[in-house]
Amino acid sequence: MSKEPVSPIRTTDEEARQTARHLLVEARHAALGVIDPETQGPMVTRIAIGLAEDGTPITFVSDLSAHSRALRANPRASLLIGEPGAKGDPLTHPRLTLLADAEEIPRKGAEHEALAQLWLRDHPKAKLYIGFGDFCFFRFHLSAIHLNGGFGKAYRLGPADLGRTA
Repeated sequence: MSKEPVSPIRTTDEEARQTARHLLVEARHAALGVIDPETQGPMVTRIAIGLAEDGTPITFVSDLSAHSRALRANPRASLLIGEPGAKGDPLTHPRLTLLADAEEIPRKGAEHEALAQLWLRDHPKAKLYIGFGDFCFFRFHLSAIHLNGGFGKAYRLGPADLGRTA
């Protein structure tokens, strides 16, 4: 008789929710995974990240970047947030994987202006290029969240666990 495999996914609790929220609020950069439109293969790059007023993850990127073109061709994306600490095994430090659909924010309009002000608050060096015509914001609408809190601490969360509806 074979035993059913034990799921490594724990029941989401308040500690997991707090860890995920903390990682998201503190993040200033993330690894972004997209589908390359030329090869249809995965592509990963590092981006700056921030949060809109409602807590939705956003990024500010150049049209010249391969990931901007990829998001326009296929809005499905994945973000990895969380950095290893200065000491210890990198796999023991928490990290958050967000599955999302990216939405480009039009450059002209109140929403772009509001996001620009938020962006500059958390990314002051962006003042050098915030007005460049080839930069735009993308908002990431979350569909699933995976928290790895370290060895044996895996959780699946939803947008509501971060205080969001999507």
